[in-house]
Amino acid sequence: MVMKVSLVLVFLSIFSVTFKAYTEVNLQNDHNHHNDPTLIIKEFHKKATSSESIKLKEENEGGVVSAKPQKRLHLKHRPINHGNEPKTHALDSAIWDLVRIQTLHRKVIEGKDIKSMSRKKEVKGGIIIQEQNNQANAFVASLESSKNEFSGNIMVTLKSGASLGTGEYFIDMFVGTPPKHVWLILDTGSDLSWIQCDPCYDCFEQNGPHYNPKESGSYRNVSCYDPRCQLVSSPDPLQQCEVENQTCPYFYDYADGSNTTGDFALDTFTVNLTLPIGKEKFKQVVDMMFGCGHWNKGFFHGAAGLLGLGRGPLSFFSQLQHIYGHSFSYCLTDLFSNTSVSSKLIFGEDEELLNNHSLNFTSLLAGEESPDDTFYYVQIKSIMVDGEVLDIPEQTWYWSSEGAGGGGTIIDSGSTLTFFPEPAYGVIKEAFEKKIKLHPVAADDFIMSPCYNVSGALQMELPDFGIYFADGAVWNFPAENYFYQYEPDEVICLAILKTPNHSHLTIIGNLLQQNFHILYDLKRSRLGYYPRRCAEV
Repeated sequence: MVMKVSLVLVFLSIFSVTFKAYTEVNLQNDHNHHNDPTLIIKEFHKKATSSESIKLKEENEGGVVSAKPQKRLHLKHRPINHGNEPKTHALDSAIWDLVRIQTLHRKVIEGKDIKSMSRKKEVKGGIIIQEQNNQANAFVASLESSKNEFSGNIMVTLKSGASLGTGEYFIDMFVGTPPKHVWLILDTGSDLSWIQCDPCYDCFEQNGPHYNPKESGSYRNVSCYDPRCQLVSSPDPLQQCEVENQTCPYFYDYADGSNTTGDFALDTFTVNLTLPIGKEKFKQVVDMMFGCGHWNKGFFHGAAGLLGLGRGPLSFFSQLQHIYGHSFSYCLTDLFSNTSVSSKLIFGEDEELLNNHSLNFTSLLAGEESPDDTFYYVQIKSIMVDGEVLDIPEQTWYWSSEGAGGGGTIIDSGSTLTFFPEPAYGVIKEAFEKKIKLHPVAADDFIMSPCYNVSGALQMELPDFGIYFADGAVWNFPAENYFYQYEPDEVICLAILKTPNHSHLTIIGNLLQQNFHILYDLKRSRLGYYPRRCAEV
């Protein structure tokens, strides 16, 4: 599980709009709605969408997507909060970035140490499920064996969390019977999905009411004797399982002290599907494993909880594989798009995507090639700036089973910025500084570096940036994805940071992924990508 530490806390001062809470629809007097969960969802969703939970000041989409490297940066005018200074929040953001990398780094190191063991080990921040864990693996295998044939795909709406000062994306979800609406943080860097539940003994502030499992006809706790209970880590001290119907407890914590504790449970999750204008459709998925959290602490930006899309058997994606196959994809719009523009998440194979000749692939590492069973690893060979292959030691890109450095490259939709370890970061930064012919701005004023004054400029030429993978694949990015414009200062900065704490991890964040359709194909163990206007998906 990864605590999402977002660059856009830097941008908190830029936004003056707020995240409005949803209000529960009173359906007690509507007998027909009470008997038809789909009708309940339709009525609720009309009210929800009429008062969007994430309100952003309207702006043009901007930014041209091209299959070729794009040097021309089109500056975007974003909402401004004149009451605060960006510099102050830049210092705050540096702390959150540090926490995020600390959590990622710790999980990789713990996973590396556990990987060679022959039994399940419980660790703070999550557990790694081993192939030797026969009971848990038998359950996962039973899910797969129930799959008759591939059942098409479903497309889900995502919203940007920029107005909350977070660079994460939120998924529109309904839980229980009758269904209750929640916004969940989308997290490809974790497995366990969880929501805040009543009674909430110690919980963070969220928008809307907590989920009450007693009001759901489809909710039931997982027993501590159930093999599925082995998929979650237990609270400390470990609670003994004394009776057959005793609930399975879970505990998950993060590097900054945030955590969630509660009951491991099953319930019906209903996703809001994206269909042509004027049509609505909702898809129910029964008996989804999730954490019903009664003690939750942390900075989760108004969300009701989190939806895990990692590689492990607990993730929402893994639980859907027996229905929709072994792939999912997403297309992320600019974090600062207007409220009428939404990102898309697709479970199952997208024929239009697979038939696109611009789709490129690089291998996803697994098994002994990666230190952790949750993250999505890719193998970098080199970095290119303005067509020049940079002189970075090859060992920079590999994780090592020796020492405490960790390493490897993770692609993560929940991270905002992209992070490179030393010496790679220093070489990349120096290459940009040599190529850019603009007036530099003092590094102390902004968290990112280098930064340049672009006052009065509508567009400018900037160096190309691309990643060259070990299997020969190349990923070139438009300038909008690796430069960020501050306002009202009219300053642009390189949106790439050094991985802190001497960690060797490389993290490809969602800013670099925006306006690309990204495919996670686990059956063929590959990552696909191609440039696309995600607002048009």
